[in-house]
Amino acid sequence: MKIYTKTGDQGETGLFFGGRVPKSDARCEAYGEADSVVSYMGLARALCLDEGNKEILLHVQNRMFTVGAELATLPENYEKLTDYYHTIDSDMVLELEKYIDKLSDSVDLPPDFIVSGGSPGSAALDVARTGVRTLERRLVELDSDSMLVNGDILKFVNRLSDLLFMMARYEDRNLPPEVITGQRISDDE
Repeated sequence: MKIYTKTGDQGETGLFFGGRVPKSDARCEAYGEADSVVSYMGLARALCLDEGNKEILLHVQNRMFTVGAELATLPENYEKLTDYYHTIDSDMVLELEKYIDKLSDSVDLPPDFIVSGGSPGSAALDVARTGVRTLERRLVELDSDSMLVNGDILKFVNRLSDLLFMMARYEDRNLPPEVITGQRISDDE
């Protein structure tokens, strides 16, 4: 089997369970950003030192494939999707909240702005978080155009950005404050 199909050569793409849309369609923008987030989280997983963070990332990467599949399904085909696959639900949102709460109990956030780049792992987590924020904006656009079937996806993605923020802070929990905030401690500035 060849990797290329040539079916997208005219600027259209096929959706899950049928239908074709232009590759510039808002739905394609959204699931394309979801795919980017999976890759960003993969980079973070490769760079993080904390094994717990790596486990959470792998788990959430798999959840993000579900997000992508939902976004790549037209509303009229959504029931077919739910017949064969799990979809994002409120329990998955609560799961992210539990991760956030657990990490929050282990991290003292500084009162200053945090400058990304304390470590390779936290920097990659912050990049993943910015991708999630972009995805969230795409989802809001889909929702305002009545193209987002499952409102739990928006909640899930919103919590995911918070989770990635806390994971980055947890990754750097043992670094000195000046590394995290980018500020010097001495008065000799």
